[in-house]
Amino acid sequence: MILAEDSALLREGLVRLLAEEGHEVLAAVGDAAELLAYVRHQQPDVVVVDVRMPPTHTDEGLRAALEIRRTWPAVGVLVLSQYVEKRYATELLSTDSEGVGYLLKDRVVQVGEFLDALQRVADGGAAFDPEVVRQLLSRTTHVDPLARLTGRERDVLGRMAQGHTNSTIAEQLHVSRSAVEKHVNAIFEKLDLSHTTGYSRRVLAVLRYLGS
Repeated sequence: MILAEDSALLREGLVRLLAEEGHEVLAAVGDAAELLAYVRHQQPDVVVVDVRMPPTHTDEGLRAALEIRRTWPAVGVLVLSQYVEKRYATELLSTDSEGVGYLLKDRVVQVGEFLDALQRVADGGAAFDPEVVRQLLSRTTHVDPLARLTGRERDVLGRMAQGHTNSTIAEQLHVSRSAVEKHVNAIFEKLDLSHTTGYSRRVLAVLRYLGS
């Protein structure tokens, strides 16, 4: 993997953590240009990139992440952000690629959750911070499409958006997998979403709809 983070302290800390957990860090860089140069030559399984990087500290990392998704779709991208930046999250989620994640930096200290999200993205799945999901689900300027969902369907949708599989959702909610599947089908029907194949595709479809 390749790590792109402009804070030297956080960058070195993440390199040490990942190495201790058995991950091979091919490079750890401090700006988006270096990230793209390394990806161009090495094409790792996954990159971890901060949204705001030099020189302007606005959206260089996000733009690099989008370019990686367009140019090297097989490379997973896990974006880290200090805050929930809805525009950036929505833009990233609007891509049709698999293997994408968006986490708040605070989530990194929850080592187990961070490593789980990283693995899901590297495996071609999705991983979105629960707080990012919560704010995306709440952003509506028109008739709220979620108003048609039951409380349990909202629970399932929130966990779907975080990237969890039906089996994991069933365990978290203490229900059967078949019950979760019924809720998922009801969610797609009520939100008028076309059926898609693949668990990460359905996650991205839900988030694109809610972020539109």
